[in-house]
Amino acid sequence: MNAMSWSVEDEAVIATNTDATECKRCAVELGYWKDEYITYFAKHVDRKAPEINRGYYARVKAIEMFIHQFLERCGTKCQIINLGCGFDTLYWRLKDTTQAVSNFVELDYPSVIGKKCQIIKRNKALLEKICTEDGEVVVRSGDLHAEGYHLAGCDLANVAEVARKLAGAGVRGDTPALLLAECVLVYLRPVAADALLAHLAAAFPRCVLLLYEQCNLADRFGEVMLRNLSARGCALAGERFCRDPAAQEQRLLAAGFEAARCWDMEAVWRAFPEEERTRVEALEMLDERELLQQLHSHYALSVATRGALFADLDLNC
Repeated sequence: MNAMSWSVEDEAVIATNTDATECKRCAVELGYWKDEYITYFAKHVDRKAPEINRGYYARVKAIEMFIHQFLERCGTKCQIINLGCGFDTLYWRLKDTTQAVSNFVELDYPSVIGKKCQIIKRNKALLEKICTEDGEVVVRSGDLHAEGYHLAGCDLANVAEVARKLAGAGVRGDTPALLLAECVLVYLRPVAADALLAHLAAAFPRCVLLLYEQCNLADRFGEVMLRNLSARGCALAGERFCRDPAAQEQRLLAAGFEAARCWDMEAVWRAFPEEERTRVEALEMLDERELLQQLHSHYALSVATRGALFADLDLNC
């Protein structure tokens, strides 16, 4: 499917990648977390509100916390599949640690993948991390392939296409897999999202899915969020699964995962070490503490697993 065939709704969703990348750069510049690569993907940003910065910090920190738990259990002989990756820099950040994994695959709209490929090819600091001494980087049909890193454009609503892209990236069903989906499935029609979840659960007997999406949308604050997103052309097709954490857990279990937990981001924030919360709170004055709590209570992190290896993953580990 080429870029011209995307709908207006698809284009609005694609635009959310720019917003998220700019928000992350702002938070990084203020010292919320370290990311030496985000500047390649967002050249200039205006300062965001403190509650936005802190919300993105909680999101990034929570994902990192569970990635660490995943890698503790299976080591680096595993694979990470980033669904709707946008301009995420996780691959490069992991490469700078001892936690670089055997295979890292990123999927998104072809137009997003095309831009990410261009940015990688233009910047030596990014390109040298995906090149080995004897390896090469191949760009074929708009996708980028290197040893241990693959960047592919596809329609996540098309399970057959997703399966082809994963196979082409060397993904193996017998290798532990970490599946990331941050604000992705909620934009797919429920039947398509459910088919993708069922496919992933069946394909990977040992896996962890980290799902970050809106939640508790049935109250007044949630209604305002939905109106604002709709005004931007970003209707939440999967809204009914974001009504409360229990609905998300039930959905993941029905898809074939053996265990599923869901916490709103207020619970996630409280689970962070006290010294880290104190450090973050000192970065900016927060006038609207109630607004931050509202935002935290309307986003959630879900963790779904298959396999005994990951059965004990928990928020407080």
